[in-house]
Amino acid sequence: MLELASKAFLTFFVVIDPVGVVPIFVALAGNRPRPEQLRIARKAILVAGGVILFFALVGGPLLERLGISLEALRIAGGILLFRIAVDMVFAHWERETKEEQDEARERSDVSVFPLAIPLIAGPGTLASVLILAGESRRVEFGLWIVLGMAAVVLVMAYFLLRASSRLRFLLGRTGINVITRVLGLLLAALAVQYVADGARAFLES
Repeated sequence: MLELASKAFLTFFVVIDPVGVVPIFVALAGNRPRPEQLRIARKAILVAGGVILFFALVGGPLLERLGISLEALRIAGGILLFRIAVDMVFAHWERETKEEQDEARERSDVSVFPLAIPLIAGPGTLASVLILAGESRRVEFGLWIVLGMAAVVLVMAYFLLRASSRLRFLLGRTGINVITRVLGLLLAALAVQYVADGARAFLES
């Protein structure tokens, strides 16, 4: 149980990247009144949590109905996570066009898109929750452990968003970039492990 909990926490923390979401949140909502910032942060976390919960509960049966094995999902999820890790390490989101930045900034409600989806509950997060939910079947109360770790990371993300202005002042853009790149490196290693485990299990079966 402890191994599953630590793996789930590390996976969600790296994939969701609460620290990396802070500068994007500041860019999208930093010029809005404080109460509205808190409302946006709260709604984004609740929507992301609902999406993660849905995939954790329904994702497994849906895969079985489609005839997709957990091994295949591990390989596909690992490839996807590696792609996201490359973006984190090389900060590809910083190369977003000015038109795309202006459009996102001008949205009346940025809590659902792009904050909740795809920044918090993005493809990497959803792939990870499906993989972890499948692995949790071998552990008593495993699914609750996975969901609990997801909730812990989401709560951490919420408080970081609440303190976004202060955190940005303390770390600076360089500090946030350094943390995001380190998390990207860890995510790349985790992605390679997913692919290796999936390929080995697939060949053995």
